[in-house]
Amino acid sequence: MANPVADRAPPPEDELPAAVPDPHRRVRLPYVWILPIIVVIAGAFVAVREKLAEGTSIEITFHTADDLEPDKTKISYKAVEIGEVKEIHVAKDRKEVVVEARIHRNVTDYLVQDTRFWVVRPRVTGANISGLGTLVSGAYIGVDVGHSTVPEHHFVGLEVPPIVTSGLPGREYILHAADIGSLNIGSTVFYRHMPAGQVVAYSLDPGGASVTVKVFINSPYDKFVTLDTKFWQASGVDMSIDSEGVKLHTESIASILEGGVAFQSPQESTATAEAVVDTEFKLYSDRERALREADTVAETFIMYFQGSLRGLSVGAPVDLRGINIGEVKRLSVEYDRVAGELRFPVEVDIFPQRIRARARASSAKNTDLSDVGGHTMIDSMVAHGMRAALKDGNLLTGQKYVAVDVVKGAAPETVAWDAHPPIFPTASGGIDEITDSIGSVAKKLDKVPFDQISSHLIATLTTLDQTLKSTDSLMRNVDSSIAPQVTATLKEAQEAMKNAKEALSEGGSLNNGLGDTLVQLSRAAKSLGALADYLERHPEALIRGKPADPQ
Repeated sequence: MANPVADRAPPPEDELPAAVPDPHRRVRLPYVWILPIIVVIAGAFVAVREKLAEGTSIEITFHTADDLEPDKTKISYKAVEIGEVKEIHVAKDRKEVVVEARIHRNVTDYLVQDTRFWVVRPRVTGANISGLGTLVSGAYIGVDVGHSTVPEHHFVGLEVPPIVTSGLPGREYILHAADIGSLNIGSTVFYRHMPAGQVVAYSLDPGGASVTVKVFINSPYDKFVTLDTKFWQASGVDMSIDSEGVKLHTESIASILEGGVAFQSPQESTATAEAVVDTEFKLYSDRERALREADTVAETFIMYFQGSLRGLSVGAPVDLRGINIGEVKRLSVEYDRVAGELRFPVEVDIFPQRIRARARASSAKNTDLSDVGGHTMIDSMVAHGMRAALKDGNLLTGQKYVAVDVVKGAAPETVAWDAHPPIFPTASGGIDEITDSIGSVAKKLDKVPFDQISSHLIATLTTLDQTLKSTDSLMRNVDSSIAPQVTATLKEAQEAMKNAKEALSEGGSLNNGLGDTLVQLSRAAKSLGALADYLERHPEALIRGKPADPQ
């Protein structure tokens, strides 16, 4: 079927109507709306400006909201206000409080991950008092801007104010120690007894076996920190007793109260390059351990002592005639099944290089020192009587140490090198030796029959008592009966002596006859002399008699 519209022919071009432009219709706003629009625009401008002026909103978490007040507590950086606390509420877990604050928009670049916040309030520590200004102005929140580039809006506030070192000339270093000791944030770091820095932070390492301490060394003291520098705790007072008397050593009065850290390079150090920021060091417990020559080689031995180990502790020195050649490593207990008794092994470390260093100083240049402190040397010394013994290092504290020295008359022994670790021979010494001697004497005294001796002694004393009583009675009789007779006899003796004196006097009768008697005795002596001469010549005259004279 045909389409009538399609079949219709188009009209000629000259018959089409001409296009006429439609005039623009202007919308006119009534004058009554102009004022409301201006007010709305002005209000929006003010609102946007106020919003921008408020800055950035952040949240800070604290354990407590003490001394904090909304719309009153300020946030300050280097004593310049950069924000204000707006709201405080308790966290959902009710363990902490959340402080909502506004930071001025011109310091929004301060809000990075390692930025720190804390509450500044009056604090009293062992060596200083801080925050006294807040007694008048009230507490405020302090800020330490971090170095990170990652923005952050949620922060965990510090309960203890940190030491702010941003912008100060110097370097920060990391120290590792077994415990924190008496150190605290703000404790002084000393270099040759001079304040050179301070402790800025500390934390417990994962696992709880050690701690990490961060210290900041001020310029120009930081240039003295090299890779060979040693750090040690300078807290409290170090006391030592030697031949020169009692010595007390401390860095300062402040270090006694609040603790401290000291550092120095060993005298033999050759390192000159300065340590870079965050270089890690070991924090020693005292100066002697820090500056002691590093021991790279250690020979481990086991020593069995007969006496008590009370007073011997891990770290006690092994002494060779005043030279420290090692230290006690471990104390333990073991059961000897063969002997059926408990033994108390003491494991020690001997440092051969300490012996070699002493020998090197007094030996010729070409002397071979490779075996100094080696097995051959130790075997030779043990063969000549070297033994280990426990000695009392301090009579006041009862501390002991292991002394290695030659014992005269020691029984032959050798080092058990086949054991692991090798067993070093020991001997009694010090108080133990005295105790053994006393025990030996006690055993001998125990064999003495004191019961029998006491019974005999009692009987003897009884007899002696009776004898003394008899003697006393006899002396009384002497005084009563014999004494008068003795007196009379003495008087008679005096009379006899008087008579003898008178008789022997020059005019006495006895003296007159004495001369004649002596003459006769002289003549008789001569006759006896002649007789003796004749008998010596004629001994037969004693039998036959004197022969008749010849006619």
